[in-house]
Amino acid sequence: MNRSLSVLSALIVLLLSVGAAAQTSGVTLPTVNLGFKTVDNPQEVVSAVKIVLMMTMLTLAPAALILMTSFTRIIIVLSFLRQALGVQQMPPNQLLVGLALFLTFFIMGPTFTEANTNGVQPYIAGKISQDEAIDKTLAPIRRFMFHQTRPQDLALFVKLGKIQEPKNLAEVPTLVLIPSFVISELKTAFQIGFIIFLPFLVIDMVAASVLMAMGMMMLPPVVISLPLKLMLFILVDGWSLLIGSMVTSFG
Repeated sequence: MNRSLSVLSALIVLLLSVGAAAQTSGVTLPTVNLGFKTVDNPQEVVSAVKIVLMMTMLTLAPAALILMTSFTRIIIVLSFLRQALGVQQMPPNQLLVGLALFLTFFIMGPTFTEANTNGVQPYIAGKISQDEAIDKTLAPIRRFMFHQTRPQDLALFVKLGKIQEPKNLAEVPTLVLIPSFVISELKTAFQIGFIIFLPFLVIDMVAASVLMAMGMMMLPPVVISLPLKLMLFILVDGWSLLIGSMVTSFG
C-alpha cells in the first residue's frame, strides 16, 4: 500500500510535467489503443498488468491531490469565508474549487518542479531505476508535508499505528505521514476560519442590537449586516489579504 501511494504521487507529477511540456513545445500527444489479444511472452503479460494497475491508481489521483497538497487548507478557509459573509451561494462552489485548485498548483509549483527534475525526468531518460525514481519523486512532497505537520499529530498516528518509534523523519511511513498532515491542515484551517469569523460576528451582533433597540423585531438582522460586511471586506481588500496570508502560511 505504501508503494502504491508512492507510485500514485509519481504519476501525478508525471502527468503534470507531460501536460506542461506538451503545451509549451506544441507536441501532439499520441493516442492509446486498448484491446485484448493472446500472448505467449510472459513479459507482455506483466507489462499489461502494470498498465492496468497504473490506470486503476489514477482514479485515486484526486484524493492524493486533496490530501497531500495545500488544497485542504485553502478550500476550507474559502468555505469559512463564504459562511462568515453570509452569502451561501456566492462565490459558487465551482469557482471556489477552481481557485483552490490553481492556488494549490501555485503553492506546490516548486515542490512539483523538484520532483519532476529529480525523479520523473531522469527515469524517462533511463538514468535511474523505477524504485529510485519513486523515492526521489516522493521526497519533496514528503518534505512539504513534514514542514506543515505538527509533531503531536505525527506522534499520535505513530502511536495508533503501533509501529516502532522512528529515529528520524526518513523512517516515518507515508501511510502515517498523510493522515498526520491532513489533521494538521484541518486544525490550521479552522484556526484561520475562527479569525475570519470574528469581525463579521461583531457586525452581526451590532446590527441585531440596533434593530432590537429600534423595535424593528420583524426585520431580519442579515438584511442590515450583509451590506456592511461586504463593504468592510471590500474596504480592507479582503481577497488580496486573505489569499496573501494563506500563501505565505505555507512558507
